[in-house]
Amino acid sequence: MIYGITLLLLGVLAAPSLILSKKPNAQELLDKITPYQGWIGLVSCVWGVWGIIQAVLSMSLLGSYPIWWASWMTGNVLEAGLGFLLGYGMISQLVLSKNEAAKEKGAKLLAKLTPVQGKLGLFAIAFGAWTIVASILFS
Repeated sequence: MIYGITLLLLGVLAAPSLILSKKPNAQELLDKITPYQGWIGLVSCVWGVWGIIQAVLSMSLLGSYPIWWASWMTGNVLEAGLGFLLGYGMISQLVLSKNEAAKEKGAKLLAKLTPVQGKLGLFAIAFGAWTIVASILFS
């Protein structure tokens, strides 16, 4: 269930204009969370990458629980991608500042992901809701 809540939070941070057009009173909550966006993104990116590694190492579950495994992998990819997008400033400051080649690759990846940030945010909200419902139904 924590993955679902995390995806909901990342989705809201990634698509604030789309959320505010539907619910204008959400501005207060976004203003409280936005100062921590870099740290939330950094932690989510690391957590998502770790989840991808775990899912790949647990590929044997794909035969027994394909929907669960696919949901696990999709959630982790979304979390890593949105975490990278939201925490890029923090990531470049802490990690990439020492290596110019890594900094260039990070900037290229950011340029590719930025145009789809809103769509990824909406997908993360929907997928986070699915993850929460699935954790209640299947546990």
